[in-house]
Amino acid sequence: MAKLYIVPTPIGNLDDITLRAIKTLSSVDVILAEDTRTTAFLLKHLGIEKRMWSHHKFNEHAAVEEIAKVIDAGENIALVSDAGTPGISDPGFLLVRTCIEHGIEVESLPGATAFVPALINSGFPCDRFCFEGFLPQKKGRSKRLSQIQDEERTMIFYESPYRLVKTLSQFAEIFGPERKASVSRELTKKFEENRRGTLAELITHFSEKDPKGEIVIIVEGKQ
Repeated sequence: MAKLYIVPTPIGNLDDITLRAIKTLSSVDVILAEDTRTTAFLLKHLGIEKRMWSHHKFNEHAAVEEIAKVIDAGENIALVSDAGTPGISDPGFLLVRTCIEHGIEVESLPGATAFVPALINSGFPCDRFCFEGFLPQKKGRSKRLSQIQDEERTMIFYESPYRLVKTLSQFAEIFGPERKASVSRELTKKFEENRRGTLAELITHFSEKDPKGEIVIIVEGKQ
């Protein structure tokens, strides 16, 4: 019986691909890719040639039923995102839910995701934490921040480098400028940086130095 495979891909360093992921991508009939150009680069690096279909946040709602039918008809399909584990702030949830509703087996492979190394590198407690991912850009942003104002667990956020200083400034308003935090960028890449300090110190640092790359912000829970 055909399956849907959820396959994590490296978040930067291509050597982080697992042997199981390579085997799975080599064996499936179709690979669903968030950006086919990004996945094509990875597949070329791995020496894999496969049919690819585009599957991203703009077409996933319309596509999931058809994809489920294709798997039902006997084709094995793998879902990958541009980097990391599909479904974690990337397309994946809707397709997994649809396959489950159709009685299709879903096999999720373990692998790279950005928030785990960022959390561990922060030095904050990681036995209990909450993952917030990307905050709403406009509507609902202030409401969400006020809801977690008294959160005692370590908090994890994803952010664009273009909004980093603005977001840190909002955190300082909600959590206080002396709350400790950590900003990780370019994880697993040559210029990886893990900058720790108070929110006020981080605002000063990144106001003077334009950040580049994907950003993970770790904020200490309320003491």
